[in-house]
Amino acid sequence: MNDKGPELDAPLPPGWLVAAWPDLMDPNFMHGVVLMCRHTDQGAFGLVLNQPLEICTDTLLTSHPIFGQVEFPVYKGGPVDAATLQYVHRVPAEIPGSQAVSDELWMGGDFEALARFVERDPERAQDDVRLFLGYSGWGAGQLEAEVGEGSWIPAPPDAGEVFHPDAEGAWRRVLSSLGDVGRGLAGQPPDPEWN
Repeated sequence: MNDKGPELDAPLPPGWLVAAWPDLMDPNFMHGVVLMCRHTDQGAFGLVLNQPLEICTDTLLTSHPIFGQVEFPVYKGGPVDAATLQYVHRVPAEIPGSQAVSDELWMGGDFEALARFVERDPERAQDDVRLFLGYSGWGAGQLEAEVGEGSWIPAPPDAGEVFHPDAEGAWRRVLSSLGDVGRGLAGQPPDPEWN
């Protein structure tokens, strides 16, 4: 271990989560939880799970015949390419062309099929689909260094957390799931001076 965090001896598998250390003050990630979608020796790509935006699809996709008519929530996936829409789900039979992220999680797929699914079964879609603007990215070796420096705490996959109805509570739940040390961290404010 370095000052705070463990050293990663291998890339995190897709589906793993990383929770921000309590003193990570970057406003893009403070008390954030990121779903790792891809992590190789070339870099990493993920989506912040717990930053719902104040806009929905009816505002974002006004000209789309379905999404422009429904208030489906949108989350901030990260600070990179904030004009790009990403989506993860657990209904691959409803959205052809999806790519598996893990055994319980898929990404992308036919956008019009997604729209029809949201229109046909809005309650199930709220439980099984997340839309994100932008994404989180790290260059080669960057995430490994940040974990070692104590900026991020890896946590095992939890598809239920990805779609949890209380997205804003994700940080405390993920840390608390890591045992006594995680529960202790979950109770800390972002800045020790706030005590």
